[in-house]
Amino acid sequence: MSQKKRLSKTETSSPSEQRQSSTSGAVCEDEDAMFTQPSTSQVQRSLEKLSPSQVDQKAAEVVKYILVKDQKKIPMRRADLVKHVIKEYRNVYPEIMKRVAHTFDQVFGLKLVNTDTKNQSYILINKLEATAGAPSFNSVDPKMGLLFVVLSVIFMKKGVARESLMWNMLGKLGINPIKQHEEFGDVKKVITDEFVRQRYLEYVPIPHTEPPQHNFLWGPRAEVEVSKAKILQFVAELHDRDPQSWKHQYTEAHSSQDSQASSSSQR
Repeated sequence: MSQKKRLSKTETSSPSEQRQSSTSGAVCEDEDAMFTQPSTSQVQRSLEKLSPSQVDQKAAEVVKYILVKDQKKIPMRRADLVKHVIKEYRNVYPEIMKRVAHTFDQVFGLKLVNTDTKNQSYILINKLEATAGAPSFNSVDPKMGLLFVVLSVIFMKKGVARESLMWNMLGKLGINPIKQHEEFGDVKKVITDEFVRQRYLEYVPIPHTEPPQHNFLWGPRAEVEVSKAKILQFVAELHDRDPQSWKHQYTEAHSSQDSQASSSSQR
């Protein structure tokens, strides 16, 4: 079992996430725990009481809600969708989400992905960029370049990079995590808070370290959006080496790529 899989939910939460969980997060979890996924027969009976236009209208409201929330790249929880948008239509939740996913696919060229099957948490990815194997980053945002570098360091360290190593690597690139950067702003906060909330990264405490230290791992959004083969190619070009000279990373990158391609072809 990998180190990532052995980590508990508490360990993989960022400091900001742990603080939030004592307030609004706890409410969302309680509400989601009360939500029971309706059966196919229940959905069908409920649909018979609604007109097609009513269901389409509710699906359109969910699409608008997700588009607004996705601007901050923060995953959308089922509990929030039900509480703020779906409301009394919860008995047809599966049908609404089916129509929502179809709208994103056909109208926007986006794919609605469930990154947490237990807690039902959704993100949007760009279908065309994902198919091409490129990260679905907005090139206008310089922070995405910073994220790409951070993910590269983690990947080349076989999935886990110690915090001290990360700051050292960024320092070699002229990026000081404790100084204000003209493009990225507060570098440390962007990496340990913003990227973690967006689920691109996991920031995991290392037990029994003084002063406290953390490990960085890829988050669920990065696993879905970012091509490990592209990461490896990027690193290889920097070092003017053949990607296959990193045997472990090459195997992982291309097995991951094959798996994603197979998954896409089945959908």
